[in-house]
Amino acid sequence: MLKQASTARTLGFALLAGAAAFAQTASAREAAGFSQAEWAQDYASPAAMQVQRSSTPILSPQTMAATEQMVERYKDIVARGGWRPVSGADRLRVGGKGPAVAALRARLAVTGDIDAASGSSGVYDSYVAAAVKRFQARHGLSQTGSMSMATQQAMNVSADIRLKQLEVNAVRLRSYSGNLGNRFVITNIPAALVQTVENGQVVTLHAAGVGKIDRQSPIMNTKATQINFNPFWTVPASIVKKDLIPKMQKDPNYLTENKIRIFTGETEISPASVNWNSDEGTRYRYRQDSGADFNSMGIVRINIPNPHGVFMHDTNSKGVYGDDFRFISSGCVRVQNVREYITWLLKDTPGWGRDQVEQAIESGKRVDATLSTPVPVYWTYITAWATPDGLVQFRDDIYKRDGVNVPSTLSGPTPVASAEPVQTFEPGDEEN
Repeated sequence: MLKQASTARTLGFALLAGAAAFAQTASAREAAGFSQAEWAQDYASPAAMQVQRSSTPILSPQTMAATEQMVERYKDIVARGGWRPVSGADRLRVGGKGPAVAALRARLAVTGDIDAASGSSGVYDSYVAAAVKRFQARHGLSQTGSMSMATQQAMNVSADIRLKQLEVNAVRLRSYSGNLGNRFVITNIPAALVQTVENGQVVTLHAAGVGKIDRQSPIMNTKATQINFNPFWTVPASIVKKDLIPKMQKDPNYLTENKIRIFTGETEISPASVNWNSDEGTRYRYRQDSGADFNSMGIVRINIPNPHGVFMHDTNSKGVYGDDFRFISSGCVRVQNVREYITWLLKDTPGWGRDQVEQAIESGKRVDATLSTPVPVYWTYITAWATPDGLVQFRDDIYKRDGVNVPSTLSGPTPVASAEPVQTFEPGDEEN
């Protein structure tokens, strides 16, 4: 059942409603340089163009070998002149036509996203839409099948830069070529993605929220050791000073509304007794009650001991998982479908099946489950890789670690759906 639920999610994790793609007005289409085509031009796209979820782990000998082979393929593409940039295509969608469509077809053909035999028609038919969707899946973008500025920007990263990315990441993948364990977890930071791996196969796949550019998630090897159900959240001193005190100065009810309590030692004090216009507020400890709807860690925290003080957790703001841009935390990693994830982590721990996991969550009480065998966890930084089926994936070099000046293809630094309904600060390097 867990695998079925996970399989239902595609690589982009951001399937958007197709109806929205047709909401553009006629005047906007004319401004973009193309007009509406006859719907009879919309042919059925071949199933072979669809991107299937790969069961091959990002960290595996198979991925390493496929990436090294892709390096050779991209050397050939570069030697042949690469591809021409696409312009004026950012608003194209099914039914559109114009010279930009032919240029788009040519660009997609170079990287094998569309069959060159489909022709050079100036009509944006379903073959083009399927090819764009395939390209978007390979670049971690919302798989709409319609062009966007982010999609056009990704297409216009030059072939030689993509080649350099592949070469850099082939070296990274080789560094993980040893025995990583029979069961382990991969967090690929640039892809904002978590994989659970068992017997060399991906078991579950999870979108993730990872560290902001100015509060980066660290690259590290650690182990998952304990699950905290319904955790409290102790607000870190940095967030108390930068976020909490200014909020209290504007709204004296902020702490009460967000179920954050103030302690001096073990004694709780009233927010009304604190002078929020001085530094008095920095002298206390702040703890948020457990609760799936308002606690920043949601229903569960996964402890992974490390010197950076970060961990993995649920969230009370699920909307971020539908965004292309998921670099929103203070260094910790939020995990989509966290119940599935922790059930997999606990599967070899006696007394912790799916029913017990659900019971612990529904109790609303703080419950700790210690893994009988800690599970290795690898936080990695892989921006380009290939799978044995010949598919190559690229992601933004969000932390600028590739050293090859990969231009950003993300159109904005702000998540679309992930606005916090209550809180605007994130769990950081706090204690329980």
